[in-house]
Amino acid sequence: MPIKILIADDSASDRMIIKSMLSEYTILTACDGMEAMQVLERDEGINILILDINMPNMNGFQVLESLNNDEGFRKIRTIVLTNQDELDNEIRGLELGAVDYIRKPIHMASLKARIDVHVALLRAEQALEQQLDEQTLTFDMVFEQAPIGIAITYRSDSENSTNTIIRINKAYEQITGITKEDLIESGWVKLTHLDDLEEDMNNFTKLQAGEINSYSMEKRYIKPDGSLVWVHMVVAALAPIRKYKLNHICLIQDITERKQIEIERKYLSEHDRWTGLYNREYLEDFLAKDAKHKLWSKRALISINLSSIQSLTANYGFIYTQGLIKRTSQVLMQLCSNNRLLFQTHESRFVFYFSDYRDKKELIEFCDAIADTLESLFATDRIGGGIGVLEIDQDQNKLEIDILLRRLLIASERSISMFGKYFEICFYDEILEDIVSRERFIIEALTAITTDTNTNDELFLQYHPIMNLETGTICGFEALARLNTNKHGLISPVEFIPVAEKSKLIIPIGEKVIVKAFNFINKLMELGYNDIVVSINISPIQLLSPNFTDRLFELIDQMQVNLRNISIEITESVFASDYEYINNIIEVLRDAGMHISIDDFGTGYSSLSRVKELKVDSLKIDKSFIDNLLDPDQNKAITGDIISMAHKLGHSTIAEGVEYEEQKEYLKKHGCDKIQGYLMSKPLDEKDAIEFLQKCYK
Repeated sequence: MPIKILIADDSASDRMIIKSMLSEYTILTACDGMEAMQVLERDEGINILILDINMPNMNGFQVLESLNNDEGFRKIRTIVLTNQDELDNEIRGLELGAVDYIRKPIHMASLKARIDVHVALLRAEQALEQQLDEQTLTFDMVFEQAPIGIAITYRSDSENSTNTIIRINKAYEQITGITKEDLIESGWVKLTHLDDLEEDMNNFTKLQAGEINSYSMEKRYIKPDGSLVWVHMVVAALAPIRKYKLNHICLIQDITERKQIEIERKYLSEHDRWTGLYNREYLEDFLAKDAKHKLWSKRALISINLSSIQSLTANYGFIYTQGLIKRTSQVLMQLCSNNRLLFQTHESRFVFYFSDYRDKKELIEFCDAIADTLESLFATDRIGGGIGVLEIDQDQNKLEIDILLRRLLIASERSISMFGKYFEICFYDEILEDIVSRERFIIEALTAITTDTNTNDELFLQYHPIMNLETGTICGFEALARLNTNKHGLISPVEFIPVAEKSKLIIPIGEKVIVKAFNFINKLMELGYNDIVVSINISPIQLLSPNFTDRLFELIDQMQVNLRNISIEITESVFASDYEYINNIIEVLRDAGMHISIDDFGTGYSSLSRVKELKVDSLKIDKSFIDNLLDPDQNKAITGDIISMAHKLGHSTIAEGVEYEEQKEYLKKHGCDKIQGYLMSKPLDEKDAIEFLQKCYK
């Protein structure tokens, strides 16, 4: 029997793809509901209508209603096309007479399989209608040779199974693994997977009551050996024959392989591949659904931020850190319960969803348990992390999930910045929001400055004098960046420099600082101060950027700055990240003629045995060592030993933070080369720095 199919879809590409997939059948097309009705009225013998619900001019529901009102269209089998999230449309389509639905985006192999099922059903129905004459043989051939499973049931009433005739073909037996006798004895209800039974029973009850003519679904059969088989099933009512009033036909196609692929893909999309935990995407969906059901329940998100774990990769390798991440997931899983679920939202971030807890005290106790567990796990590696907590109140159900997770991340990152290597708890609140808002403002101000946007925010430099202790003269200045904003006034570099580093704005901001410092050097040269050295602080992020050295030399050439008037200051902690690479960079700068100094010496570098390998000129002794010189018993101070060690290694010394005469005298006595601090002067604006220099050289 030739099969004629009409495709009604406003998407030309979908029409062409479907037409190509079903090329073995006679295919007609329509771009909307009105054209579909015209084709149906014009062309006789259309067997199947593939109908998009969402079409202009006349939608799919209106077409279904028109078909129901015309007796001539009653035999057309309509399959509706819906979008992934249009469950209500699928239900309404079936209620209006559709026999099946296919979701977009269309899985073409699935579409072809479903159409084949319906074609087989059409042919079976036609064979049944004509079995009173010569087509009995044809029906038997179709029935037995069909590549899909077919079961036909004739029943006189809905309760008495003894008055039932069942016929199944070989394909049905092969797919389900049961014989006709097994099916009669057990019934399809006992063979159906429990999770699919309610939907199947509801549909079948409606079919027997005459509320629907057919239904389709994907379901699982339990085979005699206990294994499962997934099938796409179509069940349709058959006309009464004599005393048999409740008749139906069931067609099934084995989709186990495709379903397994779908399940695996779904698992991969919802889980982290390494730890097996649910991922961020699943958490977002979970929170959206859960918010509708637990409006009055206490709910909280607890984030464990282990970003510092990545620092181990350089020393121990990727496999080692991945192993730590997996062990972390395993120990955290032991803290899960019915109301505490664990997710992995990032490679180094985990989130607990805690519901139905008593009060804040219970939250804190749980966070303490997390901290104890992780501190024990990471004791050997000496790394820490942040624990951020966000309580979700009733009003926050209306917030976007992305905002909730952003606030949670803010809390965990604030925990890291406040407590370092300790797992301490940080709750998200309005105060923290204000801090974050201030950081955001600083980022906006720095961004405007880097792009030369016309605002009242200003980046400027002050210059802190450096004295040569031997001659008592000013030999240089340290250039200090300052930020003045219209909204918040002066912002300390202690606050805005870390924000600039975290946002990577330190690279363009740092270049502006370099340019301003070079201008100051050239101005000093014009005034005849040829031997004054200006120190410029360079961030580790600047130093490690690939083109830092080339760009620095480019600026020196453009501005015609004398290399011997430039001093580069680098904090000693930067050497812990990539000692050889950074040492090579500063060697290039030093060989070119620049002065290289290690800032805050004594606070961050752990291996003094490698100090002699540093390609630097001087060490700036940290202020904490200078403050100790105020102790009445100066014999306890080790500052003199640091100076002596530096000299033996070939480095000059600069003491910073000198505020009192007795500190100066101690440093002079122990051979310190230079000093810097409020004893000589506070940091000065450019004009004041030049005036200060002029007074010193009168």
